[in-house]
Amino acid sequence: MRRWQLFITVPLVAAAACAGAAAERDHVIVPEDYFSLVYADSPAVSPDNGSAAWIQSGWAGPGAGRSSELWLTDLDARTSRRLTFDLARPHGPVWSVDGEWIYFAGSWDRGEERPPYDGSHQVWRIRPDGADLFAVTRIEDGVDLFALTRDGKHLYYTVGQEKHDDEWEDLKQKWSDLEYGHGVVEFDEVRRLDLSSWRDEQVLEATRVINFMALSHDGGKLAMQTTPDEETIFNEGWSRIDVLDLASGEIEHVTSEAWREDHPSPFGWITEMDWAHDGKALAFAIAYDGFASQLWVAEWRDDGVQLQRITRPHPVSLQGDIAWRGANRALTYLGEDRGRVRVYQVDGVSGGAQGRTRDLTGGDVVCTAYDFDDEGKTAVVAVDLLDRVGDLYNLEKGALTPRTDVNPQMAAWILPRILDYSWIGADGDQVHGILELPAGHDPATDGPLPAIIELHGGPTSSTLYRFRLWIYGRALMAANGYALLSPNYHGSLGYGDEFLAKLIDRENEIEVTDIVTGTEKLIADGIADPDRIGVMGWSNGGYLTNCMIVARPDLFKAASSGAGVLDMVIQWGVEDTPGHVVNFMQGLPWERPEHYQAASPLYGLDRVTTPTVIHVGGADPRVPPAHSRALYRALYHYLDVPVELVVYPDEGHGLSTYENRLAKMEWDLAWFDKYLLGVLNGDGE
Repeated sequence: MRRWQLFITVPLVAAAACAGAAAERDHVIVPEDYFSLVYADSPAVSPDNGSAAWIQSGWAGPGAGRSSELWLTDLDARTSRRLTFDLARPHGPVWSVDGEWIYFAGSWDRGEERPPYDGSHQVWRIRPDGADLFAVTRIEDGVDLFALTRDGKHLYYTVGQEKHDDEWEDLKQKWSDLEYGHGVVEFDEVRRLDLSSWRDEQVLEATRVINFMALSHDGGKLAMQTTPDEETIFNEGWSRIDVLDLASGEIEHVTSEAWREDHPSPFGWITEMDWAHDGKALAFAIAYDGFASQLWVAEWRDDGVQLQRITRPHPVSLQGDIAWRGANRALTYLGEDRGRVRVYQVDGVSGGAQGRTRDLTGGDVVCTAYDFDDEGKTAVVAVDLLDRVGDLYNLEKGALTPRTDVNPQMAAWILPRILDYSWIGADGDQVHGILELPAGHDPATDGPLPAIIELHGGPTSSTLYRFRLWIYGRALMAANGYALLSPNYHGSLGYGDEFLAKLIDRENEIEVTDIVTGTEKLIADGIADPDRIGVMGWSNGGYLTNCMIVARPDLFKAASSGAGVLDMVIQWGVEDTPGHVVNFMQGLPWERPEHYQAASPLYGLDRVTTPTVIHVGGADPRVPPAHSRALYRALYHYLDVPVELVVYPDEGHGLSTYENRLAKMEWDLAWFDKYLLGVLNGDGE
């Protein structure tokens, strides 16, 4: 047996995380355990640094879907209090400067006909002790965005107004119940609410779509990410930053020339913004499908607005959550490095220069959100680890100390071994993946296992080095005796910009080689039984599953294809983000038809022999169900390949209900048990 190599480092988490007697791990993970997990997100540190407001997200139970509630944690006492109830789905907590109120957005539905309890989206506030819940806005049809001034005196918010903007306006208004391709747009009006007098006034008329906004610390400028239409496609290359001077009413457009026109892709999305404390610099992030996201700073100087691109250390990819720390022009962000996500800080961002970049967290951590107090001294970070997920930690001098324990049930769970596994893939490059093995399994002595190759979506994404129990295989497969490898193939984040961009113009080729060589390495290392290997994925992972059963039907004995593309021309024509396809194909269908065909599994389906279960949302706008129905038609009606098509009515690109997610997990387990283990287990138990 050949030796196989694993790469493991130790997370830098304070010993307090492991304090106390360890519980006996005697619970085998089952699908229903997925719905017991909750996660802390959107931490907001109080002005006195003593507490943090945050959002806990999870599942309310069968028939109720996902839920979120507002919580408060005393950072010194490590005690937490739930502040909201009623499944109002609060989000975006913000403190008033005096610490007396927490503002947030939410939707309360108590069956009333008028706001605020009619289910419309409103701005609310509540005392830190949970008292005096109050609807700050009571707008018919609700508000979209909000921003609180630092002095707590005013609230800015947006409301939508439908506009007709073309020569067919009269007919479209007459037949307004019909759907039109363009010309009917919901623009956003910006309004200001005085929180003392409750006087409400318009500050910007509805002439643009505002997707998100950021208010400067002095309350003088409002930066807005705008597009000419609310349709998703208009984010791709048409988004821009407009800065409203709230005193004069003048609007300044931050030029896109430096970050769009000189880039290989014209389809950049502005994804977030944050003002420096002095109000003279605005940081913003640009995302590109297939290319590395970029971090830019627009700085207001005497000679106008100057743009500066912030560089990142190799191989770190920008994940987001950009924020200025304190008043000294230090810019922070979440960065991904080989399956780990940490908080990074760029010092001295000013005058077109930047200082050193520091990793503030270090270790084997996956940070999902963070916040500093206004002075930049107290940091609270949401972190996932290999044996603990969803909690908030204090970050001090590189050490993480837990402040919550939101998933105590995990202490009894039998957890999989989670390993960083590597091999040589396409172009001779080293490829990494996350390998999960059943607890206690040693391939050197216990022999090979049935194995699942789980393929992440995106593709501009990755599988991270943390515990994760979810509907696409992780943790659940290992609990049922399978090895599971999640390859971070070419095009994945966290392995350098060149590794990421190599997928451009090479889909259904370079990443297929990575996946095949990784699977063959599992076999050679005695981890995977070559006669019992399956493949699964969702979205781009579903597309790659389709590619794999065409490329290597001999290697994969069972498959689960979820919301996967079958034909790139169809995908360009019907998905809501076609710039994604144009980027990877490097042109339009009539410009490069042979590339579209080469990237499409459809034209090789005659090779497929792998039994395949197909999942898709019936109303998926990202990968519409036509792809899945075509795959099913080919396998069932023409090729006589064992297949099942599972359509989830009214679901979009991600399954949103408890029942549908449970069905997905049970179908996958039953399918792989039958075709890899020879066990007929149709009820999923």
